[in-house]
Amino acid sequence: MTTLRYKLLAGMPPPAYQTAGASGIDLCARLPMVIHPGATVRMPLGIAVEIPTGYEGQLRPRSSRSLEGVLLHDGTIDSDYRGEISAVLTNVSRIGVVYIVPGDRIAQLVIAPVERVELVRVEQLSETARGTGAFGSTGR
Repeated sequence: MTTLRYKLLAGMPPPAYQTAGASGIDLCARLPMVIHPGATVRMPLGIAVEIPTGYEGQLRPRSSRSLEGVLLHDGTIDSDYRGEISAVLTNVSRIGVVYIVPGDRIAQLVIAPVERVELVRVEQLSETARGTGAFGSTGR
C-alpha cells in the first residue's frame, strides 16, 4: 500500500475514505462561501499533501454536489506540489445561490500512478482505423 503524507490547517477534519470500496478520499471546504448562479470560485480545502513520485492526485467532484448543480473542475496535483489544495467550483444550478460551510465535503482526491514518457517529434504519425475523426466520429 502506498502512503500519502498530509498536513491539515487548524480545525479541518481529516481526509477519509467514506467506505471500504471508495476510490476517492473526501476533502472538505475550509471557508464559508456563497456561490451565485453562473459564478466560479476557488475554494481552499485546508490540506496539503506529499504525493509520492510516480503518482498524481486527481481532484474529482462528489456526485451529491454535482446533483445540487455545483460543478467541480477536475484538477491535477503533481507529486512535487506542497501547497494547500484548492478546488475550482462553478454554480450551474437553476435553483439559485449555493451555500458552502466549513467542513462540507466538496471534492474527492484520487491517487493514481502516472508514467512519464519520452517526447519524440515526428513529421507523420501512424495510421489507425479512426484516423483524424474527432468528436462523435465513433458514433453515439
